[in-house]
Amino acid sequence: MSVLDTKTLEKLASEIGENIYIDIAKWHLYLANAHLHTQLAEQLCPLLDQGDFSESDVQQVLQKISVTLGGGKQTTSLVNLIPNTGLQDLVKILKDFQEDL
Repeated sequence: MSVLDTKTLEKLASEIGENIYIDIAKWHLYLANAHLHTQLAEQLCPLLDQGDFSESDVQQVLQKISVTLGGGKQTTSLVNLIPNTGLQDLVKILKDFQEDL
């Protein structure tokens, strides 16, 4: 399997953006609305290329993505903003997507 082409990457980004959200004070902001879905899809591509991956591998990718809050007053990693159910959903999306490649 090689690096995803642009169309496939956009499809993955769309799937992530429509189904995965960050949770802030019980408000759900989907990654597409937060403009984080494409960046996340690009960062997850190597996992799809490597074949087998775990939830821990996905968490490591999320840990590396910084999200700026409060107009730049604070920064946190994306892993801190996605609830555990969202992480599990993201892993399922990736596994299903990988099977379709």
